[in-house]
Amino acid sequence: MTYKNENTLHRLESQGNGECFHTSYEREVERLLDEVKESPLNHPDHIDGKERLSAHRFRDVSPGDERLLVGVFQRGHSGDVNDAVRASRNAFPMWSKMDWAERMRFFTEAADIMRRRKYELAAAISLDNGKNRYEAVADVDEAIDFINYYCSEMRRNNGFERMGDPPYPEEEVRVLLRPYGVWAVICPFNFPLAITTGMTVAALLTGNTAVLKPSSSAPLPVHLLYDVLDQAGLPDGVLNLVSGYGTEVGDPLANHPTIDGVAFTGSIQVGQEIMRSAPLGRPRPVIAELGSKNPIIVSLSADLEKAAQGVTSSAFGFSGQKCSACSRLYVHEAVFDEFMLMMVEMAENLTVGSPFERETSIGPLITKTSMDNYLRWTRKASRDGKVLTGGSRDRTGALTHGYYARPTIVTGLPDAHELMQKELFAPLLCAQPCSSLSEAVLKSNSTEFGLTAGLFSRDQTEISEFLEGIEFGVVYVNRERGGSTGAMVGGQAFAGWKVSGSTGKGTGSIHYLPQFMREQSRTVCR
Repeated sequence: MTYKNENTLHRLESQGNGECFHTSYEREVERLLDEVKESPLNHPDHIDGKERLSAHRFRDVSPGDERLLVGVFQRGHSGDVNDAVRASRNAFPMWSKMDWAERMRFFTEAADIMRRRKYELAAAISLDNGKNRYEAVADVDEAIDFINYYCSEMRRNNGFERMGDPPYPEEEVRVLLRPYGVWAVICPFNFPLAITTGMTVAALLTGNTAVLKPSSSAPLPVHLLYDVLDQAGLPDGVLNLVSGYGTEVGDPLANHPTIDGVAFTGSIQVGQEIMRSAPLGRPRPVIAELGSKNPIIVSLSADLEKAAQGVTSSAFGFSGQKCSACSRLYVHEAVFDEFMLMMVEMAENLTVGSPFERETSIGPLITKTSMDNYLRWTRKASRDGKVLTGGSRDRTGALTHGYYARPTIVTGLPDAHELMQKELFAPLLCAQPCSSLSEAVLKSNSTEFGLTAGLFSRDQTEISEFLEGIEFGVVYVNRERGGSTGAMVGGQAFAGWKVSGSTGKGTGSIHYLPQFMREQSRTVCR
């Protein structure tokens, strides 16, 4: 079976029938907004196939308009985590012994359901984390891609079972990858459906059971994922969901003594704490993607217009709230001033606005804390460097009720400056001139991160030097649609080097599923 990328298919469909795309999305947005304005739902947790309500709850508001209550979610605790882990443990023998092809049928059905509910899911993403319609629909498409790709990998590898070479004539050897047991899946806010689906389906498809913890900043799409898998017929207890804050749910889950593995996407600080949290004497896998400080290099030979487009989309898409976002820019000194003028013009032409509006390029930051951080960092940028554009909150009209930040470009910061070294998760791009490609590569490699990087050059010698010297897991050359962003499932493996990842293996790649399993050789003598 040939794997077909859903995002590619979607782009072809939307090019041929763009108005249908917009109408379908807008219809679901209208329905969802009517629902939350009239009576916001109290979303239960799910343990062993049963709904659970907590004594304490939290209110989730939309970052695009904090007057909109997305819903009420349970504020779980360690007792809920214990019950969820126990339910997963009890379901594991049945689920792990099920033939992989039979397990796979649940997920192919889930992909079909997602496809039918695409615009409903996209509307929920826009409401809960502020993605514009294009990014929200792409989030759903990527979730479908993850399911289809991982199912294709199970099929291609025959469930990761093969005959071994027998060392003796009377021996028959079979080598298998077998599931670990119960996994904790801890979700990010920025790709609440796509990344969550990728981690969850990988764990379950390979025979593990799991406990799912949504981000408290964007829990709705994760609850809808559970609903999709439940609708697909997933047996009780195979997947359990406990929502709540990190200290009350995330920590007890990651630190639970009987959790067999952790899949996590988020900050380096939390990821490193999880890696240190394994019970003494009981090692376990941690598959973590931990963000980055991603550079793009523009050389003297670059096509500057193409480069400006690639940098702009990567630096400011989804307000820079992507672990692959470009936040450092190194430009050859001979074209630096010209290129900065182009960048400023492109940044100022981006439309900051409600995620529901058709013309919106950039929606809101996710929380008030994110906005406060952005304003603090832009003050530092203004104090220690030169802000070319942006640096302020956009309070135009209805935007005053959301967390809208202007795309910001700053120059003149020293290499060791906090803004040049720290992952910001905001629309803030730090640019520096460089005298050579070698200098730019050296500076690019100077941080502890190593997720994505890009180069714009028409010189083949420079391209080779960049590819051989750059210390990042996902690299792009002359990619106008995204100079450091936009990895496609099954196409570009999304692997973090150095502190950007715990395994050096990428999501959406041939190496991802085996990380959720351990190897066993079975020898039978005749």
